[in-house]
Amino acid sequence: MDNALTTFAELGLAPDILRALDEMGYVTPTPIQEQVIPLALQGGDILGAAQTGTGKTAAFALPLIQRLLPFANNGTSPAKHPIRALILTPTRELAIQVEEAVQAYTKHVPLRSLVVYGGVNINTQIPILKTGVEILVATPGRLLDHVQNKTLMLNQVNTLVLDEADRMLDMGFMPDLKRIVALLPTQRVNMMFSATFPEEIRKLADSILNTPTFIEVARNETAVTVTQVVHPVHHERKRQLLAHLIKSRDLRQVLVFTGTKLGCNRLANELNKAGIHADAIHGDKTQQERIKALEAFKAGTIRVLVATDVAARGLDIEALPFVVNYDLPHNAEDYVHRIGRTGRAGAFGEAISLVSESETRYLRDIEKLIGSAIEPTIVPGFEPGAADVPAYQSRPPRPERHAERPERPERSAPRARPAPSRDALFDAPYVAPETPHAESTPALVRPTSKKQVAALFRSPVKTDSSGQ
Repeated sequence: MDNALTTFAELGLAPDILRALDEMGYVTPTPIQEQVIPLALQGGDILGAAQTGTGKTAAFALPLIQRLLPFANNGTSPAKHPIRALILTPTRELAIQVEEAVQAYTKHVPLRSLVVYGGVNINTQIPILKTGVEILVATPGRLLDHVQNKTLMLNQVNTLVLDEADRMLDMGFMPDLKRIVALLPTQRVNMMFSATFPEEIRKLADSILNTPTFIEVARNETAVTVTQVVHPVHHERKRQLLAHLIKSRDLRQVLVFTGTKLGCNRLANELNKAGIHADAIHGDKTQQERIKALEAFKAGTIRVLVATDVAARGLDIEALPFVVNYDLPHNAEDYVHRIGRTGRAGAFGEAISLVSESETRYLRDIEKLIGSAIEPTIVPGFEPGAADVPAYQSRPPRPERHAERPERPERSAPRARPAPSRDALFDAPYVAPETPHAESTPALVRPTSKKQVAALFRSPVKTDSSGQ
């Protein structure tokens, strides 16, 4: 690639697209954009591997939009606006982010775009689809819902983009992807982008792409604009340490990642109790709740957004200053995705990881992946072994609970149990019967006389000849 290409104008983009980029403040393309855009404008298949936050969205969206310019029109008929480009993403958040970028890039060209995803009423998406859109951004499941309902057609798609393809495989979308690809025209341009590149992605690429150009930029590396910090701490003191860091450093717009949805909710509640305005975002939240929390976080009305990895690749927050790994991810590659939310587009950010003793093995895997060690920094008062008396505990422990228990007195010899009461009849010896008859077998002889027993017999009812 020619190193002289330093501006978007030199990449061959149309004036209307350059105008939108200029209004957005885009001047110099990132390495992935500089390599992908000229090749994509020529119409060849591309397989791109780049870390999150390097500008992959613009890398595939800008040439896609330019290739659709000949079809742009202001007609009102839906037939003039068929779906010509399909962009698939694994999560709702990422789909919304991509479509927002497409809308910004097409500000001065008559191309329509729409995003469809699950978690909301499908009927709200159908009226817009019926008016016609050229660029459709979708999650696989919801796209197939529309296909089944016959609310869209994919027979005129000339460009397919798979964004975050590795996460699609992790989330089990492979069967859906195969069904979708089977519905598309065979003659089309394909672009696949992924932050990581395991063998499964190569197999997927072989089944979809046609002799693609492979472009790799800083795979599994963290951005130089991100300062990485590790604070060793006892696992029971993590919440107190997080609250201490936020308050003592007056941190604002802090994105915190936890390992579970339950831990996500619990941490957000505890931070609110500590006087730190926080909200949670994870897979069990409704789409409306997630959008509301994200918008409040972007606006600065909430200080901390606690999230699970469902948001690791779907959040796009301009100039996000802080990312905190409350729980280290078990997969080292997820660490790269998480901290990639900060330090984007040349801005500086800080990634803080709270690491307990049980998580040191995950830290070693992370350091091995990124190719560098992260020097641990112990916060005074939160040493890893200081977990016996939490910092928030103001009262001393009760002596009656924590004092040593008195020794138990020695047991005396067991007392003899009283002899059980005896039954003379039960203990009487066996006495053979006086008669040799087998029927007479009284095993026990009770010295009592026989008593006559009266019995009442009912005489049969006489009936007359008629039976009555």
